[in-house]
Amino acid sequence: MHLRFALMLPLSLLCACNSGARQATDTTAVASGQEPFSVQSIARFDEPWAMAFLPDGKLLVTEKRGRLIVFDPANGSKTVITGTPTVDYGGQGGFGDIALAPDYASSHRIYYSYVEAGDDDTRGAAVDSATLDLTTHALANTRRIWTQQPKVTGNGHFSHRILFSPDGRYLFISSGERQKFDPAQDMSTNLGKVVRLFPDGSVPPDNPFASRGGVTAQIWTLGHRNLLGLAWDSQGRLWEDEMGPRGGDELNVIVKARNYGWPVVSNGDHYDGRSIPRHSTRPDFEAPKTSWNPVISPSSLVIYSGTMFPQWRGHALITGLSSESLIDVQIDGDHAREAHRYPMGHRLREIEQGPDGALWILQDGNDGELLKLTPKNSRSP
Repeated sequence: MHLRFALMLPLSLLCACNSGARQATDTTAVASGQEPFSVQSIARFDEPWAMAFLPDGKLLVTEKRGRLIVFDPANGSKTVITGTPTVDYGGQGGFGDIALAPDYASSHRIYYSYVEAGDDDTRGAAVDSATLDLTTHALANTRRIWTQQPKVTGNGHFSHRILFSPDGRYLFISSGERQKFDPAQDMSTNLGKVVRLFPDGSVPPDNPFASRGGVTAQIWTLGHRNLLGLAWDSQGRLWEDEMGPRGGDELNVIVKARNYGWPVVSNGDHYDGRSIPRHSTRPDFEAPKTSWNPVISPSSLVIYSGTMFPQWRGHALITGLSSESLIDVQIDGDHAREAHRYPMGHRLREIEQGPDGALWILQDGNDGELLKLTPKNSRSP
C-alpha cells in the first residue's frame, strides 16, 4: 500500500448492536442554551445512515448492516423491509442513501445506495431501484441503476449520496475517490466525481462529456474527495459538502463540467504533514464557497426551505461527525460563511427537513438516536 494511503484515517469504524424504538422523550444532547430549537429523542437505530419521508409521514431508514426499516413516528413502530441487497459491511461501507422516485405516488419505486463486494477483496458503491410494497413489506422488481467503476480495495470514501433534480428528470450521485487520490482526476473512472443520469440509469446526451462514451459520459463534475451531502437551493443551484484531508472540509456549488481540484489542491494538508497547494494557487480549479480547518467532518446537507425556522430559510444546515455539531451556514449569493455552530454531544450522520418544516437528525453509530428539532417553546405533535 502506498504510504499516503496508509496514513488516511478511517472516519467511521463503529460497531453495531441491536436496539429498538422508544417513546419520544426530551434529550439533553444540546445544553448550551443558545440554540433556537428543542430536541426530542424519537427512536434508536442500529448504525443508521439515511432516511426519507414517505407521503403518509412515515420514515424509511437505512442501517449500515443492510436493513431497511419503515418507522412510524406516530406510534414508534418499526417494520423491516425484505428484499434488500447483500451489502459489503465494514469501515465506511454498507447500506447507504435512500430516496423516493419522482413519480413515487404512481410507481411506488425507491432508490437506494449500498456497497457491494467485487473480486479479489475489492468493493464499490452501487445504486438500485425497486418497487416498495407496503402491504407485503418487501422490495420487488429491482433494477441496477449505477455502479462505481472500477471496484477497488479499501473501505473508505464511497460517498454514494443520491438526489433527484427538482423537476425529477435527472438523478445525481456523489462518488468518492475511495481514498485513492488520483482517480478524482482520471476521466476513465467515475471515482471522485458527481455523476448525472436519467432515473433509469442512462446518460443524458447533454452531459458535458457524453460524446466520449463509457463511464466518462456519466461525469458532471470531477476532482472531489468524499462527498457526503447534496442539496438544491431555491435558485436551482446544486450544493455539495465533502470531507477534506487534515483540514479543508468544503462546501461547494456544483457547476457543470467544473474540476474541483482534488488531490492537486486543497485547503488542508495530508495526514502525514505534507502540504498540498491551496485553491488560491490554481484559479483554474473551482474553489469552495467556504471551507473548514479544523475540520467539521460534514456528513449530510439540507438547504432549509420551511417556515418553522424562518431565520434559516435559504441557509445550509450541515451535520458534523467529528465536530458533533449542527452547522448553520449563511448563503449570500455566491458567498457562504458559518453563522452558528450548535454542539449536539454526538456524531451526527444525516439531517432531513420534515414535511412540516421540522428538522430530523440521525446520530451516527450503534444505538444511534433519531432526533426531532422544533422551535423552542413550541409543542411538537
